Amino acid sequence: MATIVARAPPVLPSRTSTPPTHLTLNTSSRGTPAAVPNKHLPVCSPGPRPSHGLETPPASPPSAHNTLKPSSVLDPPDRFRKVVDDHPVHSIDASTLVRALEQHASQPLPDPKLVFPWLHGLHAENQMQLGFFVARRKALRKVPQCLRGIAVVKAGGDLGTAKLKGAIAPEELMLPNSDPEAPSTFLEIDPKDGFSVRNFQIQACKMATVSDIVVYGDDSTPREEIIKLARSISQAQKAWKERQASSGCETNKVHTFVVSDPFPEFEEKHNDLVAVDSRGFMTGNVVDFFYWERKEMCIMSTASEISQGVFLGPTPDPQLMETKIDDPSFDIFVETSDLAQIMDARALKQLKKVLAEPDHPTLHIEFPSSGSIMPPTWSHAEVDGMLETCQWIYKVTHPERSRSATPGAERNGDGDSIMLTRLPSRSKKVLIHCTDGYTESSLLGLTYFMYAEGLPVHEAWIRLHKDKRRNFFAYPSDVALLTAIQARILQESPAFTGDALRVNEPKWLPKIDGSLPSRILPYMYLGNLGHANNPKLLKEMGITRILSVGEPLSWPKDAHQDWPKEDLLFIDRVQDNGVDPLTDEFGRCLKFIEQAKQDGTATLVHCRVGVSRSATICIAEVMNELGLSFPRAYCFVRARRLNVIIQPHLRFTYELLKWEEHQRQRRGQPITRELEWATIAREIALMNRPYSKQS
Repeated sequence: MATIVARAPPVLPSRTSTPPTHLTLNTSSRGTPAAVPNKHLPVCSPGPRPSHGLETPPASPPSAHNTLKPSSVLDPPDRFRKVVDDHPVHSIDASTLVRALEQHASQPLPDPKLVFPWLHGLHAENQMQLGFFVARRKALRKVPQCLRGIAVVKAGGDLGTAKLKGAIAPEELMLPNSDPEAPSTFLEIDPKDGFSVRNFQIQACKMATVSDIVVYGDDSTPREEIIKLARSISQAQKAWKERQASSGCETNKVHTFVVSDPFPEFEEKHNDLVAVDSRGFMTGNVVDFFYWERKEMCIMSTASEISQGVFLGPTPDPQLMETKIDDPSFDIFVETSDLAQIMDARALKQLKKVLAEPDHPTLHIEFPSSGSIMPPTWSHAEVDGMLETCQWIYKVTHPERSRSATPGAERNGDGDSIMLTRLPSRSKKVLIHCTDGYTESSLLGLTYFMYAEGLPVHEAWIRLHKDKRRNFFAYPSDVALLTAIQARILQESPAFTGDALRVNEPKWLPKIDGSLPSRILPYMYLGNLGHANNPKLLKEMGITRILSVGEPLSWPKDAHQDWPKEDLLFIDRVQDNGVDPLTDEFGRCLKFIEQAKQDGTATLVHCRVGVSRSATICIAEVMNELGLSFPRAYCFVRARRLNVIIQPHLRFTYELLKWEEHQRQRRGQPITRELEWATIAREIALMNRPYSKQS
């Protein structure tokens, strides 16, 4: 079928732009991934510094009786052939590496209080970080002996092909060394200044310093280069251990290995360990956060009908979603983007003629994105164009009704009408789409929903979410714009029968910033303190319980009358500071959420911003309810938080990985991790890098 792409000329006033919509799926090349449009990293305050008082209990330092040294298939290395003597390097085959990784994944992780705050990064010169975490005990800076991992390093550093699960490049671990005679050393990875409880970017290197390190290469990497890199790493291991000993810190003895088998051995016999094959294609055997976030985003926002013949959804991407046999065949694609202009009446009339032709081509047209038409500077031409677009979509999806209601039709001698403008012979299907399926398309989706269904703004907001089950994100400017032109939309609506000038605005509408709490599961929402302090909105959404994690509600007295005390739960003394634990509260929180599920209602889980403390609880519930591993549950929640990026800090993330162990034991399953701590942290850092101010 032929395709016609129609674009409006740039005749309207300039508008503020939203983030770019072009998205390239590039999961094989593990450089900086492309950002999902419209998402941002909010600022999370750590709250007051931890104290010895009742407000925040101090973390317990490791002690001799509870520090366990983990075992390893690779220790001691004496049974493996030595290939370098001066800085020892041993050789292992592919099957030995697989056994070592499987054994490591089956061991329980150390208790969080034994490895934090060391994992946060405690540089000796960073007085801010040290003052926050280690003011109590200098001993907390020592390397935890309960930590031991396996780091896989690919010689050559090209992770776009022949990548094993969890593999890192040498430059992520080693300082560059232009002098072959100079000793090799690890990167000094702990930040020298600033304060952060989200140093995900240092974890791969930090864990490698306490890990046995295995070096491998692809078919294009000479064996000599692989062994040379392994020798340098062994030298760096020795230097690091001596440095720790000089400061009075005893560390585990770790070793360096090279893989004797070529990479095709993994592809042939151990393919479940291969993340990217030798041709540069993802195998799908290893969880890739970047891919799974977008996969979950497409599942969440999959196209669905909001009014007769009109669908909302993501821009079709065959790399992420397979085409289904029962998918509607769309006649018209309306792409919403910040670069688009509104089409004028003449252009729309010409397109209607095209649709009236038999075997007409597929139409691709454009419309401005949400947040791009700004009151009070919007023009009457823009509003005229919005309404003309809605009318045009309505006519092509309701041709029979449009014929009977078309004014200006002449009649022949028998009294039959003669159409002056031909209309489509059958109703058409229209997809209003954007990259993520829920942001740029929200303005047009809401406007058309109001027009076609005859709904005022507040009803459209709630019914699109509740009745049509659409998750969407709109901007405050969209609320203001649609409220300002509501009367005109309703006056021209074919479905509205009341007085457009006498619509009562509910008290909750002016309090919303365009966004609604994020629906994570049918019975569980994730939101911020602003959502929680809008109880009328929550009632409209069917939310009857509120779980406040560390942030109390600030309601007027009369608001509490509609909320029984048992429907409100406040988790006190939990700051976003990297010290306060949440694991001990999981049981109480999940039991509270479960009650709403049994009652057929929903719970709002919130903290201040809705991305760390409350997101941690939601991830724990998704793992509990859906049986997902932590990496998959993290991506599940991250995709459904819509415009903001969830940010459980390092300790919460680690606690959730421990929660996965608990879930498996509860189900009678052996402990095993899909991904290790260092790999999880590295993936999160890579996904967040495009949004960082430093990038």
